[in-house]
Amino acid sequence: MKKIAFGYGHEKMILEIAEKNLIASMLPHEQGEPSSEAEVVTKALDEPIGTASLEETVASGQKIVVLISDVTRPCPSYKILPFLIERLNRAGVKDEDITVVCGLGSHRHQSDEERQRLVGTEIYDRVRVIDSDVGDCVSVGVSSAGTPFDVFRPVVEADIRIAVGNIDYHYFAGYSGGCKALCPGVCTRDTIENNHRMMLLDDACVGKADGNPVRADIEEILNFLSLDFIVNVILNEKKQIVAAVAGHPIKAHRVGCKMLDRIYLQPITELADIVVTSPGGLPKDLNVYQAQKALDNAQWAVKPGGIIILVAECGEGYGEKTFSAWLSEAKTADDLIERIGREFRLGGHKAAAIAKVTKKAKVFLVSSLSEEMTKKLYMTAFNDLESAYAAALREKGENARVYAMTVGGTTLPCYKGEKNE
Repeated sequence: MKKIAFGYGHEKMILEIAEKNLIASMLPHEQGEPSSEAEVVTKALDEPIGTASLEETVASGQKIVVLISDVTRPCPSYKILPFLIERLNRAGVKDEDITVVCGLGSHRHQSDEERQRLVGTEIYDRVRVIDSDVGDCVSVGVSSAGTPFDVFRPVVEADIRIAVGNIDYHYFAGYSGGCKALCPGVCTRDTIENNHRMMLLDDACVGKADGNPVRADIEEILNFLSLDFIVNVILNEKKQIVAAVAGHPIKAHRVGCKMLDRIYLQPITELADIVVTSPGGLPKDLNVYQAQKALDNAQWAVKPGGIIILVAECGEGYGEKTFSAWLSEAKTADDLIERIGREFRLGGHKAAAIAKVTKKAKVFLVSSLSEEMTKKLYMTAFNDLESAYAAALREKGENARVYAMTVGGTTLPCYKGEKNE
């Protein structure tokens, strides 16, 4: 028997899987002895890709905006910002000319305590830290696909824009990071919905950046508004920085995507009867809206008609109003899939994405949600992982083949012989 720990909120759930059943526990590929996080970030800043150094990019007297992720993302901005701001200061930029903007996208506003936690106490006390606000946006242009780029005013009015984020897999934009800090990070809901409606196109898929229509539309914002420098990091399963890139928002980003693939892309030669997956605990399982990413990746490792066990606490419930409304209004999973095709709505898109997975495989959800809430997701509720796994074995047989995905939101199975671009 092999004991495997799956993140669940702040805790872990342990599952014993017999060796005869376990195909593999999908873990990041070994990277050797890692450097310190400080060394990784410093090296990236010392060797920018496709741009001049940060110190050469900025000048004294300029107004600088630094875009960071909100609390729903795992990026450890508080580890990166001290090195970034030190270099800005070295170039003559004063603290009072720096504003850190937390890109909320379509997410809720944050408390002062949450913003302080994101940037660290020292930085919070030194520079202005604010949330983006969809009520204070200005138009900068329209993409060739018709997406209106309406961006948070302080970001538009800045002289220099810098983005801090992490690169992870994204189920229709290919990867996170890069220009996503601008769009959807600090844009209006209308901008986001117009961009995200392209998720229905074939090439809008996980693990594909170039040639992905969603990603291409996002990056068209650079025709209207510069993103002058990025710092993107890659995290291990302990949320430690193991790799980083800095520089041009596209060139550096693509190098970072290749780094991510070397660590997390998982070529597989067999599909499983059962896949047990977890986003890895907080903040990735804060709600269903976030935990969906682990479910979406798990579908690439399971047989049609198989079972996915999703381990996600979801302490904040569904996590998004439109997402919740669509789940309440639908009578079947097919209703959601049909609706997104004729009426694209941000929030509804995740309900449809979940519905598509539940049409391929049964989903057992181990969470804090009520049975009624779980049923609206077209999943079966369980209070503990052992019970869910036992039920899956009863259905699939004692010789069922199993994958474990303990960092499911990042791990991307790539089945040989099927299209996984």
